[in-house]
Amino acid sequence: MHEHQYAERCDEVCTHREILERVRPDMPDEESLYELAELFKVFGDSTRIRILYVLFESEMCVCDIAELLNMTQSAISHQLRILKQARLVRNRREGKTVYYFLDDDHVRTVIGQGMEHIEEKHGRKRA
Repeated sequence: MHEHQYAERCDEVCTHREILERVRPDMPDEESLYELAELFKVFGDSTRIRILYVLFESEMCVCDIAELLNMTQSAISHQLRILKQARLVRNRREGKTVYYFLDDDHVRTVIGQGMEHIEEKHGRKRA
């Protein structure tokens, strides 16, 4: 069997004007869609996803994240900088320790729903 290069498509070209007229006004502008694509690029790195998942469970300092993920503090710090620039994480200082946590509930929702989607696909449910 031969793999298709493209997704399936209509056999004939016809547009559904009523659908287009309903959807077109709600389309975000190109800049907003670009920013959304850039945000999802940040989620496209498994190390950053691992860090976000750790922070989904609990705020942590770089030392603890590095230990938990079996990585260097430098590597974790580099990824945290990217996550912070994307406004996905924030930090707070307590004495000599800097704790990182998810920026807001939106990030928590994205991570949680992403995990639900994956677990549903594999027939698993989160405890």
